[in-house]
Amino acid sequence: MTHGRRIRLQLVVGALAVLGSTVLAACSSTPSPPSAASKSAPTTTSTLASTAVPPSSTPTVPSTTTTTTTTTPPLTGGTRPAGQPLAGKIVGIDPGHNGQNYTDPSFLNQQVFNGRTEEDCDTTGTETDSGYTEAQFNFNVAQYLLTDLKAEGAQVVLTRTTNDGVGPCVDQRAQLINNAHADVAIDIHADGGPPDGRGFAILEPVADGPNDAVISSSEAFGSDVRSTFLAATGMPVSSYDGTNGVVARNDLAGLNLATEPKVLIECGNMRNAADATLLTSTSFQQNVARILAIAITDFLR
Repeated sequence: MTHGRRIRLQLVVGALAVLGSTVLAACSSTPSPPSAASKSAPTTTSTLASTAVPPSSTPTVPSTTTTTTTTTPPLTGGTRPAGQPLAGKIVGIDPGHNGQNYTDPSFLNQQVFNGRTEEDCDTTGTETDSGYTEAQFNFNVAQYLLTDLKAEGAQVVLTRTTNDGVGPCVDQRAQLINNAHADVAIDIHADGGPPDGRGFAILEPVADGPNDAVISSSEAFGSDVRSTFLAATGMPVSSYDGTNGVVARNDLAGLNLATEPKVLIECGNMRNAADATLLTSTSFQQNVARILAIAITDFLR
């Protein structure tokens, strides 16, 4: 880690210490799924983001009807760099799953090639015991991250721009980011692990042909994400998955098909009560996005 990164992490940790006594408020559960009459028709085209998202004077934030509210002040995980250090850079963001995936199992179950073998097009994702969905968490963090990255001058490609659609399939998500010629990409997820297991994990690719040229750079990016996330979010490394929060995976299309440095982060375990309290907090989601933006910026500098 460079001297500049150590200074930034020290600022991050110092800020967290000030707020260390703050207890994150548990969020309310998401509304009940819509009735069959109100479910949107399965589609992939409505969820695809342009590969060049233009800057906007109004930051994009998750819908207030589905975003968890909290009275806890936002965590200060770091400060945005001065200027636009990511000008000319392209960043891919894949918020896993989609809010209406559960409405179309036949679509999800279709088989797609993941670079080694076939796997399901997608899944519904997991949820907390109170019913807060992973798809919503992933989408919220992606929207906050989009705003942070655009403020730093980056162009951003999203694999979906709403949380009320179905898909796209995992191979299409990888292709969208590849076609944008992204300089780096991150898949945002939360895990559905054992109830007594805690923590986040960084999933890194294994060489399989399409991704051969980006294995080393993906590992370097993963190291940046892991160290920054651990220092500044209050979420421990996974107690049940991988080694020291790092997992090599060869069965995921998003990693197998990547042609840019890329990792998948499981930001915590939604089935664990302590992790769920964090994951469903708006301030934690905003902090995760801020920390991911810092890691991305550090990697691309």
